[in-house]
Amino acid sequence: MTDHEIYQNPLISRYAGRQMAELFSDNNKFGTWRRLWIALAEAQQELGLQISDAQLNEMRDSVDDIDFELAKKKESELRHDVMAHVHTFGEACPQARGIIHWGATSCFVTDNTELIQMRSALELVRSGLIQVLGALARFAQEYANTPTLGFTHFQPAQLTTVGKRASLWAYEFVLDIEELDTRLKRLRFRGVKGTTGTQASFLELFDGDDDKVKALDEIVTEKMEFNKSYQVTGQTYSRKIDAQIGAVLSGIAQTAHKFSNDIRLLQHLKEIEEPFEENQIGSSAMAYKRNPMRTERATALSRYVITASQNPALTAAEQWFERTLDDSANRRIAIPEMFLAVDGILKIVANVASGLVVNEAMIDQNIQRELPFMATENILMAAVSAGGDRQQLHEQIRLHSMAAGAQVKSGGGNDLLERIAADAQFGLDLDSLRKATKPEAFTGRASKQVDELLSEVIAPILESVEEPSSQDDQLRV
Repeated sequence: MTDHEIYQNPLISRYAGRQMAELFSDNNKFGTWRRLWIALAEAQQELGLQISDAQLNEMRDSVDDIDFELAKKKESELRHDVMAHVHTFGEACPQARGIIHWGATSCFVTDNTELIQMRSALELVRSGLIQVLGALARFAQEYANTPTLGFTHFQPAQLTTVGKRASLWAYEFVLDIEELDTRLKRLRFRGVKGTTGTQASFLELFDGDDDKVKALDEIVTEKMEFNKSYQVTGQTYSRKIDAQIGAVLSGIAQTAHKFSNDIRLLQHLKEIEEPFEENQIGSSAMAYKRNPMRTERATALSRYVITASQNPALTAAEQWFERTLDDSANRRIAIPEMFLAVDGILKIVANVASGLVVNEAMIDQNIQRELPFMATENILMAAVSAGGDRQQLHEQIRLHSMAAGAQVKSGGGNDLLERIAADAQFGLDLDSLRKATKPEAFTGRASKQVDELLSEVIAPILESVEEPSSQDDQLRV
């Protein structure tokens, strides 16, 4: 049977990068199990248990030589994946066979491996976030002073700048980085806790020596490059940890979804477009179309992550006492797929943010259609200062605005300024009105806010790391 005859997960075949896919591979997963067994045996030897150097060396020599076919055969016989790999590892190192998994429960390898995988996956996600943040920062800086029509309720509102709008996207990714950093900082090792978390089996191994049992937990934790293990566990570490990490990934998806939706709306307005390659086809039927397929894809994947993040939360709520196995099948799917999807999302967003096309003429056209309405308050104040009656002028502006608005809606240009200039009650000429309605005068502190965000918040984040290479970030479809 070939790969084309069975379902292939598109997160692997289409979206996620190779590094993230390798991280959740069988090779990495079961290789980590073996490294955990080695670390346990090394620590047990250091604390006085009868384990020889020859046994340890045999385990080390066989760590990457995994017979997956034998493991599959063993699991079909034993109906237990951990014991299948205990036996498979034992076949590869017969001298050490008797001390592999000594005193441990299955969750010693499964849970600790998952924590190691999630730590590495969070670091990869952080790298992707940095790349996105760098691209958005460059874009925001380039267009910090470019006026554009702001929207509330997707209705024309006060002006902002293209760069200021980009700063909104960037700052949400900053908040995501802060959340991710918090979770990384707080992430711990399950450690060596035993079958129900009491460490009873290890206390038996060390003849009741409490200090050695505590030391065993600390030594293995250090060997696996964690600063601490969780203070208490049942058979598993608290599934709230998965829910907390799921919330971080959901947050990133929410930010990417908002960014992608904004780009899709801007592309409809013909103001800003995602990259579109020379030979790219927008539609199989409508050859003229230039669809925002990248941001649509990011939106789709983001929605998937937001919903998938509920799985760890429901699993955490469902756990019984020291553990129940109804978490296993769910977690095998939900945790890797959330990370794979977020990896794909960030690659798309980085690609889009690095290649946004800004159509300044269209932006200005849209501004000119709406700006005269927004300037009416300033015009009213100027006319009153020149001696006009405020209430009478307000009514005239209302009438002129309604007439100009009707003309815009019927497909004509906005002639509000011309109407006001022709009204002797205002005493204002067209040239002065046009000078008073330059877009740059209506953007407030937008450009300064961009500069402040870039210098005070984003620059320190970007300067603290080396921006990742984009070699693994090429879109495959």
